Amino acid sequence: MDQPGPMKKTDVIKRSIFINGHKTSVSLENEFWQGLREIAEHDRTTVAMLVERIDRARNTCNLSSAIRVFVFNHFRDEKNSSGEKHHPALVVA
Repeated sequence: MDQPGPMKKTDVIKRSIFINGHKTSVSLENEFWQGLREIAEHDRTTVAMLVERIDRARNTCNLSSAIRVFVFNHFRDEKNSSGEKHHPALVVA
């Protein structure tokens, strides 16, 4: 059985964002920020509006976790419906 190689370190980036009229900080890996931007562009909305939508829909987890799950589910569902093997935002080198 092959042993996995060392994982590439991914930096967590903290950004301030206004949601529901309040400024908050969100810490996410760059790949998730990129995924959010791609989804927002596809939906013809802003990242802030998309994060507001995620915030309203979440139950108990923190906002950063809710965003990660949302982005993951979005691209997983997109892959499953289109038969694509991967999405550029989810490729990890």
